[in-house]
Amino acid sequence: MSLEGKVAIVTGSGRGLGLAYAQELAHQGAAVVINDMDETAAASAVASITDAGGRATAVVAPVGPTETADALVKAAVDTFGGLDILVTNAGVLRDKTLWKMTDDDFDTVIGVHLRGTFTCVRAAATYMRENGVAGRIICIGSPTGQRGNFGQTNYAAAKAGIVGMVRTWALELKKAGITANAVIPVAATAMTATIPYFAAAMEADSRGEAMPAFFRHDLGFGTSRDAAGIVAYLASDAAAGVTGQAIGVGGDRLQVWSHPEPVVTAYHDGGWDVPALEAEFPAATEGCLQSVGESFPPLPEDLQRPAPGR
Repeated sequence: MSLEGKVAIVTGSGRGLGLAYAQELAHQGAAVVINDMDETAAASAVASITDAGGRATAVVAPVGPTETADALVKAAVDTFGGLDILVTNAGVLRDKTLWKMTDDDFDTVIGVHLRGTFTCVRAAATYMRENGVAGRIICIGSPTGQRGNFGQTNYAAAKAGIVGMVRTWALELKKAGITANAVIPVAATAMTATIPYFAAAMEADSRGEAMPAFFRHDLGFGTSRDAAGIVAYLASDAAAGVTGQAIGVGGDRLQVWSHPEPVVTAYHDGGWDVPALEAEFPAATEGCLQSVGESFPPLPEDLQRPAPGR
C-alpha cells in the first residue's frame, strides 16, 4: 500500500490519536495538513513529519466554524496541489452528569465534534466532487457513541451522530467514488492514565514495553499507534470498496460494528394499544432488551493495582 502523491487533512492532530494518524499517513507517503488550536503542538507535529522526510504544513484554528474547514481545504490545495483524504479527529470533553451539564458544556462538545465533522466533510467533499477526486472521508467515532457512557451525554450524542452522518454520506458520495467510514478507536489516553483498571497497561507503555496480552487481546486496548493503521488503509486505493462502515480498532483487535437492526419483531392485530403491551410486551421481549454502556472483565490478579491514595 502506498499513499504517494496523496494529500490528507487530519483535524486535531497536534498530539495523541490525531498525531498518530497524521504520522502514519505521512509514513505511507501522503502530504499532511496538521490542524490544532495549540500553535506549539501543531509546529511540533509538523516537525515530527518533516524531520522524518515527509511533507506537512499546519493550520492553527478551532474546528467547528465553516471558515476553518475552508482554510484547511485551501491549505491542502495551495500547499500540496489537491486534497484526497480527510480525517476528522478534533474533539473536546466536558464530562458531567445530565443534571450538572450546562448548555455551554453541551454546545461546546457538539460544536467541535459534530458540527466540526460536518463543516470539514462538507468542504472536503465539495472540493473532491468538483474536481473528480475519488477521495476518502474517515471520521473518528467512539465506543461511547455506540453504547453510551456515564457522564458523557454530549460526547455520546456527538459520536453517535458522526456515525449516522457517515452512513448518510456513504450513500450521497457513492456516485462520485468517494468513500466515508467511521473508525472507533480504543487507545491509551490522558483519561485512561487516571483509571486504576488500566494502570498496568499504562505502566508498560510508559516503559516502552508492549502492553500485557489481556489488554491488547482481550480488551482490544492499545496505543495510539495501534489505531493508525486502519486510518491509512481506509485512505488507500485498497479500501475503495469499503464505505459506510463503523470499524473498531485497538491493541490486537479489529471489529466491524453492526448497523442497528431489530432484535425482536412482534405483531398484534389491531395495533399495540396499552392493554396489548401490558399483556404481551414482557414475553415478546424476554431476553432481548439491550444492555447499555461497556462492561469490562475482572482484571487478572497480576495486573491489579491499588486505587490512588490506598
